Amino acid sequence: MIGGAHVILYSQDAEADRAFLRDVLGFPSVDAGGGWLIFKLPPAEVAVHPTDGPPQHEFFLMCDGLDARLGEFRAQGVEITCPVSERRWGRLTAIRLPGGAELPLYELLHPIAHSPWSA
Repeated sequence: MIGGAHVILYSQDAEADRAFLRDVLGFPSVDAGGGWLIFKLPPAEVAVHPTDGPPQHEFFLMCDGLDARLGEFRAQGVEITCPVSERRWGRLTAIRLPGGAELPLYELLHPIAHSPWSA
């Protein structure tokens, strides 16, 4: 039985991005040794999308109340990298991690494949 998933984010500034996950997103973590933090993520789901191009993977964070969350991010100095766009499946935007990468966020409008999280 598969009991979980391990997501890897590659970063130009891993220490700053780890601090962001801990301090801004509030993800609890364990120290895997030498300060190497492994973060607990909220419940997750996976979707498989067709493509005519090369296979790729993407990582999105899902949230309720996207507008309120973006206000909290702005108050903390987090860069919102694109305006919210309305899609059939949800409302999509992205934030900038300290290491430079974009992290997409979306407020879902589709049924979820896991138990709802507590807000």
